[in-house]
Parts: sequence; C-alpha cells; structure tokens
Amino acid sequence: MTPFSVLDLAPIVEGSDVAQALANSRDLAVNAERLGYKRFWLAEHHAMPGIASAATALTIMNAAQATKTIRVGAGGIMLPNHAPMIIAEQFGTLEALFPGRIDLGLGRAPGGDGLTARALRRTLIGGEDRFPQDVLELQALLGPSEPGQRLRAVPGEGANTPLWILGSSLFGAQLAALLGLPFAFASHFAPGQMMEAIALYRADFKPSEQLDKPYVMLGFNIFAAPTDEEGRFLTTSLMQAFASLRRGEPRKLQPPNAEFEKSLTDMERAQLEAVLSCSAIGAPETVKRSIEAFVARTGADELIMASYIYDHAARVRAYEIAAGVFA
Repeated sequence: MTPFSVLDLAPIVEGSDVAQALANSRDLAVNAERLGYKRFWLAEHHAMPGIASAATALTIMNAAQATKTIRVGAGGIMLPNHAPMIIAEQFGTLEALFPGRIDLGLGRAPGGDGLTARALRRTLIGGEDRFPQDVLELQALLGPSEPGQRLRAVPGEGANTPLWILGSSLFGAQLAALLGLPFAFASHFAPGQMMEAIALYRADFKPSEQLDKPYVMLGFNIFAAPTDEEGRFLTTSLMQAFASLRRGEPRKLQPPNAEFEKSLTDMERAQLEAVLSCSAIGAPETVKRSIEAFVARTGADELIMASYIYDHAARVRAYEIAAGVFA
C-alpha cells in the first residue's frame, strides 16, 4: 500500500491562539503515530495570522517530543530565508535529540510576502537564485567533516539528515533529479505542473548516496467525514483561507460556512477547483475511491496529506478515516 504522511501548518483558528495551535499540532502528531502515518511534517510560513509553524525547527521539536517512532521534519524549510550553516546546526541538533527520525525538506519560495522576506534575509545574498548552491552547502555541512575542513557545523556534521527537494514547478523536479534526492510536489495547493514535474524527475533522476531510484511524494488534501455533505462543508474553511489570502487579507482559519461559496468570484471559484483537484472529500468510500484514483493516475510513491479543518477533533477524525479505509 502507498504510505501516507501528514503535513501540518499548525493552524490558528478564529477564537483561539498560537499556544492552542501548537498544542493541537502536538496532539495531531501523537494521533498520526497511533494511526500508522509514516511521517509528520511542518511547513515554514511567515506573517500569516492563521499559521503557527513559522519557527519550523521548534515546531518539529514540539511534535518529536510527544512521539516515539514516526518520522518528523520540515515540509519544508524555505532555504533562501536562512544561512545553510544555521539550518545545519538546527537539524543536526534535532537529529542528535531524535536519532533516525528527522527529515529536512527544502524549498525556495519566500514563505511570505516581499516585506517579510526582506526582514528575514537582511544581509543574506542571492535569494532564490542561490538555492542549488545553498542545498549543496547544507548537504556538505550535514555530511562527514574532511581533514583540514575549516567551516564546520557542530551540531550538524555527520548527521546525514535525509534531504528532500520540495517544489510546485519544474525547477524543483530538475534539481531533485540532478542531485538524486527525493522529490515532494505541492500538488495540494499548486497542482498545475504536477504530471509534467513527475515525468521530468523520473526521467532525469541520477542515483546518489542517499537514494538509488526516484521517489515521489505528492501533497493531497483530505476532508474526510461521515458523509459527503459534511466533507464538502468542512472544505469551506480552506475556501475562506484561500480567498482571504488572494484578496490580500489573510486571517485566522475561519469556521466552515455553507454560504461562503456564493461570495466567490468566477476566478476564485476556478482557482479553488484547481486547488481541490488533488483532494479526497466526503464519506469513507468516497475518500477511498479518490485516493485510489489519484495514486493510479500519478504513480505516487507516498502521499502527504494536508487537512485544513477548523475543528481539531474533526481534523483528527479526517486522518482516522483516511487511514482506516485502507486498514
């Protein structure tokens, strides 16, 4: 069976706060482990009122401390925001604390708006253009030190934390293939080039010390519920988050609202249909058919499931249903 994993944004919901979002993230990690999910990843986003995972290494520690066996990691770290040395030290520390359980997914998006990116990067040079070089530098810092090596990450050197390349375009697919690294595509929110990126990655893949053959993990939205109607109702929280972000008015995650779709413009409706094209929405049998069809169409080696649901108990239930339909 195709392995399932969890992608968490530690959502901050309307009427709640960061502390509760992080407590919910921790609880979701515990449940993901209980349900047999392979890994639990958190994503770097900045200046977003509805997302609490900005300090990604710390939120990974929050999840790792509450669990024992599930892999935990970044999905991902936006490397242009950081010096590779800092990330090597952070993830070297995580690897020392939780040996054999840490993943490091790397992306080149800013994870926020331009003003926030400038505040994060300050004197860092190169930005997205340096991403391939920064990946190689980080890989070297996490590898074994060489005699006479002057630049050393401690903690970090010798950790050999598995690296992943994340992407929503062909660029990430090309880089992952060139470096022989596993590739995670953000099809849960930007599926437009998914099939082309998968084909390019598999065709151009060059084996490496980390990986001998291509490995593709695809983002997939899960809105599982007892009925199809309730599943569709739960998606309206994501719809509101998407629309508010596109309108330049990001907010905390809102409760589901059955009337919200009526307020969407034709363009917003079309964009949301594209986003939700890589999703399973509804009752258990509907969810099972949707997952089977998606895996058959893409040949995914693994699915990483995002569930942007307002109510935490309903969110845990969605992951329970998704895991249970293939039990």
